[in-house]
Amino acid sequence: MFSRFRIAAGLALLLALFTFMNVLAKGSFAFISITGPDLKEAVRVSDPVLTEVFTFADFFQDRTEAPVDPGIGYEITRYYVDGNRESAFDKLHYYPETGFVYYDGIVNGSSEYDGKWYAAKPDIKTIFESALYSQIRLVGLGNPEAAKALVPPPQSVNPIDPTQSSRVVPQPQLILLIAVSAILAALLVFAFWRRRSSVQ
Repeated sequence: MFSRFRIAAGLALLLALFTFMNVLAKGSFAFISITGPDLKEAVRVSDPVLTEVFTFADFFQDRTEAPVDPGIGYEITRYYVDGNRESAFDKLHYYPETGFVYYDGIVNGSSEYDGKWYAAKPDIKTIFESALYSQIRLVGLGNPEAAKALVPPPQSVNPIDPTQSSRVVPQPQLILLIAVSAILAALLVFAFWRRRSSVQ
């Protein structure tokens, strides 16, 4: 028999999967927030290359052993915008010098990829550093107009290019996510129905 806790946990997992599928369907996050040892404050970047779902690592294929010393890393929080509300979706740590990514996980949820190490995509280092240091330089120069080109103002809606979704998410993976969500939903409904019929 399923307890109320198991049903609630299953529903929370299902909600996290639906949110992830929504992000996948759109093809990218609205922006990322970067913190690190050489940054005085968080830097927000909306570069389309850095906001794609699998920009830093392919969590399906690039899992690796934990490094002995990954070096200096940056914490990256990825956000989506729903209406006028900004919501953090997940967090990861990126180590550009050694090429590792540690996936902290989904904010207020979980996935099978949480708490694991991945090999970073080799071409992301140059793109990441260029966008980050361009943003720091623009803010340092006090050029708010130029800085806004890279950083969305708070409570803004960032347009998402639907043509990017086919490049970001391979179709078999999206189909797998939908199938897993449907199976979880069916199991939860069955468990709830079975529990109700046994009580009566």
